[in-house]
Amino acid sequence: MNVVNILSIATYLPGEPVSNQVLEQKIGILDEELMDQVGVNERYWTTDPDTGKIRESNSEMSAKSARAAIEKAGLNAEDIDLIVMSTCSPDYPLPATVTQVQDLLGLRRVATMEVRSGCCGAIQALDIAKLYLSSGQYRTALVIGTEVISPVLYQMYGNKEQDSIRLRDKLCIYSFGDGSAAMVLQASEIAKGHFIGSSTLACVGGGKKPGMMVPLGGTAIPLTHEALDKGLFSLKVDFSGSAKYTAEVLNEGFTDTLQKAGLTAKEIQSCIIPEGNTGYLRDDLERSGCLTDEWLEIEKRVYDNLNYVGNTGSPAVMLAFEHAVREGKVNQGDNVMFLAIETSKWLFAGTVFQWKGV
Repeated sequence: MNVVNILSIATYLPGEPVSNQVLEQKIGILDEELMDQVGVNERYWTTDPDTGKIRESNSEMSAKSARAAIEKAGLNAEDIDLIVMSTCSPDYPLPATVTQVQDLLGLRRVATMEVRSGCCGAIQALDIAKLYLSSGQYRTALVIGTEVISPVLYQMYGNKEQDSIRLRDKLCIYSFGDGSAAMVLQASEIAKGHFIGSSTLACVGGGKKPGMMVPLGGTAIPLTHEALDKGLFSLKVDFSGSAKYTAEVLNEGFTDTLQKAGLTAKEIQSCIIPEGNTGYLRDDLERSGCLTDEWLEIEKRVYDNLNYVGNTGSPAVMLAFEHAVREGKVNQGDNVMFLAIETSKWLFAGTVFQWKGV
């Protein structure tokens, strides 16, 4: 079995940041307590917040982060023989958006796979790529996490009076952003920035209602004029459910990730959790009895960039990690944990690697 090294990471955020002040003009303000819970000051949208025009597609954004990651790795696009991509906001139901990215990279032939997931998706995609590379079936993989959520958000307020916008919709609009991130992985006989142990992936939502969904467009609720008129093309988030279940899902994922890596919290130098430093998260952990010794050991080494990009779904953990690298929060040789939880059906995903890339 080959070891799998991470060669590089790169990100792409569309346009200029959309500040809270811009959104206040569009949808009205939230009180200070709610804004503290949202924890976001700015986000990036490929959708023009004034007109609703989509300026870049998911595949176009993804190709930009992919090209940057390939260049950072010192490779050419032709060196890639596997692309694994995660998104819950594809260009089309078919063809898969990953194949559109393949075209934009100028590749006639490459193995492709697309994961339909949100916050856990990038880690799921990394794990799939790692398994293929370690088996020797492919040598170099491009892994992409990408999301374009803003078109759905615009539909929740565009052409509406501020007083008619529901509070739960305002919370979503303030919370979410677009972005793309890519990592290049390569199989090798020499460990240099390699994955440690096994990843952990689980859905623990059996018996629970979905915590987040976009209900329109699948076979359960087909796209019709009647459905559009009912406002079903929207992002629905169960904020009370998130407060109830997030801590236990996070704790289970954290514990499993350490066990699969065969490490203790003391051996992790950096822990990337997309919403890891939000005040309510620690409160929820304490209230749920999940504020363990291992968590207390690592909590000061948890990093996120939620404040700058918002909740971005699939690319979230990669966006936060790349930001941490740029900010000097991660050093060469550090053991890094990626841990993500997803409220769609209560999933967690985690992996650990040693960072020696660019």
